[in-house]
Amino acid sequence: MARIAVIGAGLGAMAAAARLAVAGHRVVVYERTSTYGGALGRFERDGFAFDTGPGLLPLPAVHRDLFLKTGKEPLEKCVDLVQVDPAARHVFADGTALSLPNASRAGVVAALNTALGPGTGDRWGDFLVRAREAWDRTRRPLLEEPLRPDWRVLAEREPYPSVPHKRLLRTRRARTLAEIGEWELRDPRLTALLESHALAYGLDPRNIPASAAVLPYMEHAFGSWYVRGGIRELARALYERCLARKVEFVFDAEVTGIVEKDGRAAGVELAAEVDTGDRAVTEADHVVAGIDPVRLGGLTERDLQGDGDVRPDLESPRPGRLTVLLALRGTREAGAAHRTVVHAPDRTAELDFLSGLSDTDDPVPLTVTVLRPDDPALRPDEEHESVVVSAAVPTDIDWAAGDVAERCAELLVTAAEAAVPGLRERLLWREVRTPADTARETGAEGGAIPAPALAAADGRFLHPSNAARFPGLYLVGGWSHPGGGLPHAGMSGALVAGLIVEGPDFRGSQ
Repeated sequence: MARIAVIGAGLGAMAAAARLAVAGHRVVVYERTSTYGGALGRFERDGFAFDTGPGLLPLPAVHRDLFLKTGKEPLEKCVDLVQVDPAARHVFADGTALSLPNASRAGVVAALNTALGPGTGDRWGDFLVRAREAWDRTRRPLLEEPLRPDWRVLAEREPYPSVPHKRLLRTRRARTLAEIGEWELRDPRLTALLESHALAYGLDPRNIPASAAVLPYMEHAFGSWYVRGGIRELARALYERCLARKVEFVFDAEVTGIVEKDGRAAGVELAAEVDTGDRAVTEADHVVAGIDPVRLGGLTERDLQGDGDVRPDLESPRPGRLTVLLALRGTREAGAAHRTVVHAPDRTAELDFLSGLSDTDDPVPLTVTVLRPDDPALRPDEEHESVVVSAAVPTDIDWAAGDVAERCAELLVTAAEAAVPGLRERLLWREVRTPADTARETGAEGGAIPAPALAAADGRFLHPSNAARFPGLYLVGGWSHPGGGLPHAGMSGALVAGLIVEGPDFRGSQ
């Protein structure tokens, strides 16, 4: 039985902790805040409750596997998981609106042909076929296996297939997600639909590889799911599963260093006690770190990646999320969509703002996601409604300066009026949460949110390996392979547990 110290109580870290405990190891989780869940936070006021992180669960099979492998009760016995239908309602810049059914390619094609004109849905359907090819080529190495030593194969090869071009009598291969929209979809509304999946992570479709086509494919293939009571309930269920497996949690415990002994990670050092000024050192055979790379770099003088390894990109703009929580009076209208995406009126202005290319720091209208769960657990009674409005934003803006946060929040609320009838008249109060709040609650530098790993682009969108070059240290969660997103966090926990239990020959989830 090995002693394992886990830094952070985010979803990926708890997934690793539960799996390691089932394997017979003694696991202790050290969390700097007073609660578990990381980005899966909760805000409550006046009988209203809101998820402050992700609101929907894609690819639930990852967490079904986690709960199956760590106990007798399956996921559905621990949380009430329901499929969202329609998957989303989209409101485009020209005023066109449509609802897309959940996990139905034929239904999506038909809806697009009806709302956007004959042929548009067929082009989207053809795109999904090609996106599936990219998914099939990258699913194992980018989601289910440890990062390969020869990861440059992933970095150099674009898995999204080339497309025949009738006029040019040849094929051509899109290099970026934006080129897919321009060359293959040929409709600004289809392009907006495509790019909204990247914008959810603050990624600029002009700069990310065409392999990002897997993001919309995952939603269309596996559906969108909601956990009744909010996604925070998933964190609660996993925390309780960890406790049942005898994982120990130490909250309000700031890890200030990783202990080294005989050339390997051998424990963690905790912040000094206020009364004594003494620092506590806890020995461990393995250390699992589920924290931002900036914070992790401050815990050791070791270079955690060797020559030729994937390194975290700390120089490029790191997007975060601005969220506005709305407490509304009045009953949610019948047939209201759970999720509505309101697309930005000026694509170039939005992308330049997110990428730091704007001539000004003034906020611009953004692509906004509006979540309206029909969930009694999130409202004081049937005569009220809780709504979450969010958009990706840069983290290098001083969100505490002046009224920048309020001005940007006002733009989000204005966009949300296209999704919530009579929003202004119904509004009781609103709570604005900036990347600074995310930074305070998760420890991520600037409140940044990690994106899923993507193939091609010379490896710029890959994440560091789960096994650090510092022996005994493992990386888990959104800032390591396979990157951000709830399914990816769960898989990172499975990969770390496999590497510790089975050793470096571990070849991934089966």
